[in-house]
Amino acid sequence: MLPKCQTRWASINGPNFVQTLAGLPQFLIFIVLLLIVLLGFAPSLLAKTHPVPLDPKADASTCITCHEDKTKGKAVHSAIAMGCLSCHEIRVNKDITHVRLITAVPYKLCLTCHADKDASKIQGHVHQPAVRDCLQCHDPHTSDNKNQLLKATSGEKKDNLCLTCHMQGTNVPEKGSRHAALDMGCDTCHTTHKTGPEQTMQNQFHLAKASPALCLDCHDAKDASLQKAHHDQPFATANCVSCHDPHQSASPKLMARFTHPPFADKSCDLCHAPAKDGKVVLTQADAKALCVTCHDEQEKKIETAKVPHPGAQAGECLDCHNPHASPQPGLPKTDAVNICLGCHSDIADAGKKKVHHQPVFEQGCSTCHEAHGSDNAKLLRVAGNDLCMECHGPLNNARPTDSDDFVTIFNGKVTMPKKYAAIAMHLPIKYGLGHPTEGHPVADQMDPKDSSKVRRKINCLTCHQPHSSAQADLLVKDRANNMAFCDSCHKDRTNMRNISGD
Repeated sequence: MLPKCQTRWASINGPNFVQTLAGLPQFLIFIVLLLIVLLGFAPSLLAKTHPVPLDPKADASTCITCHEDKTKGKAVHSAIAMGCLSCHEIRVNKDITHVRLITAVPYKLCLTCHADKDASKIQGHVHQPAVRDCLQCHDPHTSDNKNQLLKATSGEKKDNLCLTCHMQGTNVPEKGSRHAALDMGCDTCHTTHKTGPEQTMQNQFHLAKASPALCLDCHDAKDASLQKAHHDQPFATANCVSCHDPHQSASPKLMARFTHPPFADKSCDLCHAPAKDGKVVLTQADAKALCVTCHDEQEKKIETAKVPHPGAQAGECLDCHNPHASPQPGLPKTDAVNICLGCHSDIADAGKKKVHHQPVFEQGCSTCHEAHGSDNAKLLRVAGNDLCMECHGPLNNARPTDSDDFVTIFNGKVTMPKKYAAIAMHLPIKYGLGHPTEGHPVADQMDPKDSSKVRRKINCLTCHQPHSSAQADLLVKDRANNMAFCDSCHKDRTNMRNISGD
């Protein structure tokens, strides 16, 4: 016989509930019922207990008698004029007053008015706090800063809202340089909520304007010192941040981290003739002819590769590369990711999935693919599992560079951040076995009766997708990591060595 309180819950939840409770020890029954009660009252428990009793029908004027400070300041939230109960609700239970929001979480409340800020409906790069936590930046009532920001967007780290998360300009190397615009405030150049579906620098970094228009708001292109610094070349129409870091640099003049040797050596006349009619004049007929005077090995690769890159065959080097400097190795014209996604829209679409393979959408496609041409399908650097094992094998193949922040892989052909190489999972694979469990094959299984024949083909792509997935672990067909996935090959769980087709 169930106790009276359990019988009451049973009457609500049906006969199955009775059977379930009856089969549990007494202390577990108590815990189950306690959890049900707590969950039922969760909204009330999470609500803030009001220090004094309130009438459930109290209006905003009652709130203002104590909270008048919430209505005054340099920047007052427009919702204040709508009344406190437009955002809050009063609940009274057994003479205890709770005041809570009318939505489960704050950002949902904000979106009832600011629907245009709903990250789930915005295409493009959204500022991370704006995804779920408006109150990380804004005061919901009033502030001394515009847009009810918690702090100003300028000043020293302790006073600067942006520097709560960002470090730009705070750790400049001794012989480096820092952009003076940082002292004017981050919102001089950035509009925090600006975004868009186009993969532009303006959208990606929430810029008020694109370069060079943004830079020319402060820098006069006719300034004699600037013209001299640019060797009288027409820089006013160039993308300034292709050569300069907009925040800080380890080099003078905010120079980007990676520079083309002729540019770094100030040997401009190797590539440029004097400008004519405000236009750049090269020392060769076109950019490609100029580049191959030094980089003839790339020209040979494009011409002789079994799998040439169609873009490299048809285009000029400057379609992908910046000739002067870049924040990333290889001098990509935009960045190492978007320079490829501009043409490969299928991979850009794959980026909309929740789980990304880090090299693809952070390091760049050339981590795994040859940018000019390869002897392997899909321009891969090496064929088969050897590609994946470069980062995920039992040994760390990363080699040091002159920089403390970067290492190389693929025998020095690829440069990547040291921190990524350090966190890449190294799998205990030996003799083609060892993942995801000891003894599980990861390479083709040969026929024991004829070692020259493949009994079953298997490789990393048998189970994993190389770019992205809707589920963790990048499993094929966006499958979840569970026994159902294993069952797609292993039909008999009592004998996991027996797989379909055996």
